[in-house]
Amino acid sequence: MDAQGRGRADNIDPADQWVLNPNTGEYELRLSPSAPQSPVPGPRRPDSADTPRRRDDSAPGETREMGKVRGGTVPAPRSGRRRGGEAETAQGRRVSRRPVKKKSKAKRAIAWTAGSTAFVLVAIGTAGYLYIKHLEGNVTTTDIGSAGKNGFSKDDAFNILIIGTDKRTGKGNEGYGDKGSVGHADTNILLHVSKDRTNATALSIPRDLIVNVPDCPTKQADGSTKVIPGTENVRFNTSLGQDDRDPGCTMRTVEEATGIVPDHFMMVDFNAVKTLTSAVGGVDVCLAHPVNDKQSHLKLPAGKSRIEGEQALAFVRTRHSWGNQGDLDRIKVQQQFMASLMRKMASSDTLTNPAKLIDLAEAATKALTVDKGIGSVSTLKDIALELKKVPTKNISFVTVPVVDNPAEKVHATVVVDQTKAPAVFDAIKNDVSFTEVKKQQKAAKDAEAARLKGSRSAPSEVRVRILNGGALGGSAQETLSWLQTDEGVLKSENAGNAPANLKNTTLEYSPDQAAQARELAALMGLPGSALKPGKSVINSQGLPAMTLTLGKDFQGAGVSLTKPDKAPDVEKSTADKAKCAS
Repeated sequence: MDAQGRGRADNIDPADQWVLNPNTGEYELRLSPSAPQSPVPGPRRPDSADTPRRRDDSAPGETREMGKVRGGTVPAPRSGRRRGGEAETAQGRRVSRRPVKKKSKAKRAIAWTAGSTAFVLVAIGTAGYLYIKHLEGNVTTTDIGSAGKNGFSKDDAFNILIIGTDKRTGKGNEGYGDKGSVGHADTNILLHVSKDRTNATALSIPRDLIVNVPDCPTKQADGSTKVIPGTENVRFNTSLGQDDRDPGCTMRTVEEATGIVPDHFMMVDFNAVKTLTSAVGGVDVCLAHPVNDKQSHLKLPAGKSRIEGEQALAFVRTRHSWGNQGDLDRIKVQQQFMASLMRKMASSDTLTNPAKLIDLAEAATKALTVDKGIGSVSTLKDIALELKKVPTKNISFVTVPVVDNPAEKVHATVVVDQTKAPAVFDAIKNDVSFTEVKKQQKAAKDAEAARLKGSRSAPSEVRVRILNGGALGGSAQETLSWLQTDEGVLKSENAGNAPANLKNTTLEYSPDQAAQARELAALMGLPGSALKPGKSVINSQGLPAMTLTLGKDFQGAGVSLTKPDKAPDVEKSTADKAKCAS
């Protein structure tokens, strides 16, 4: 029997008892204990056979989960008979009953906001609980072929490239600047979320950064693949739209420029800023000085203001009112805006308001274009739930370190600062936080470090077999030549391919070879986690030897695999703090 027809001994209407469960994000039917039944007249005590059975056979007070509410609405009460804390019996008399105890708003807010969210993803994940099937039709997907991953894993770190295009599609947008734009990569943020979910880094990539755009295979409407030739020394924003390049081309350009591989992309246009800010009831911003920008039509006083819709779009588009009137200072203002939007989305005012959540979900999903790997709303919900685990104080906004382009007399473009940027890229690739976070699995890390401490053998005493377990072809032979020629590890040999590919390089050794393992780890820059106590293997000379398996993380002979313990000291901001744009 469904919720409308479910009977109760005390005639309580279940439609009055739908409650949002913050742990699952779904509405449930919470049934309160039944009212006491009138005793059966007569001298004898009723046995179990005489006791009336509940129509749903559940224990008094049991919660019956009803799943998702179609359309995002809760069934309305059918009658007002029981208002005022009374219930009407079958005989027509009224009896008082205790009101259903509901979870306080404060507790619900705490449950919903235990953690944080990031940019537009939070809207999809939070509101997507209510009516996922309806939202499926809102999201636009693009087939980017081999670029990115197919699917999403909750157990790994992940990188999502968020692209804001300058395409003027949508009502009221044709009047902004270049109305004929094909949609370039105007605003670009590579969002990295750590494996342990303690932190995240939002790396802004300037649109005017000079890069090499690689050859890009793109999927055509007929299912065929067309390779768009790459171009050298061009602005980053041309990696999208120019020559029919798709977001997969932008993802490949990010990898080319930073060495960081994006797993997925999310793309929004001008309408996203307008609809998202209106859906949450406006975003709070702060200005160090009044602004009256004729180009963007932004007019705001100094101090705090709440903006939404067209005014919010003007705020993020404004360039001539900040700093040196260039794109780099606009990036800082956009980062402050997004941090404020994230705080508003994560606030109890938003998360405890079903109507606002529905508006937010509609706005976000209609504004989004994503790759097919995360094209379902259920997957986007999973991503949002993982993002929600990251505290806002540990979400860092960083910009690619750059310098003025030396090839230009008028510095309209920039190039990567090779003295500072590599350390930033390495920190993100190696899952290192830009904020101080609580160390996870400290005991395991201490044990790994302990493996590197102690006496070490001479290089000439190290016996090792080298296998290729996922590294580039020829890596085992390259490493063998380097060890023998440059490091004096003469008792080494190439053992061919490993039985299976590994994500990370490993060195397996027996207890009596610990000193040899420490020496080889020092020579190769292996972290303690790469050392695997086990057993030795007999080499081609019939002697016990260690086994070095080069995994997919192997970057070449002599290149250290030890991850940095600390991110570089660069200019950054965090999502938990409000700043005034200047």
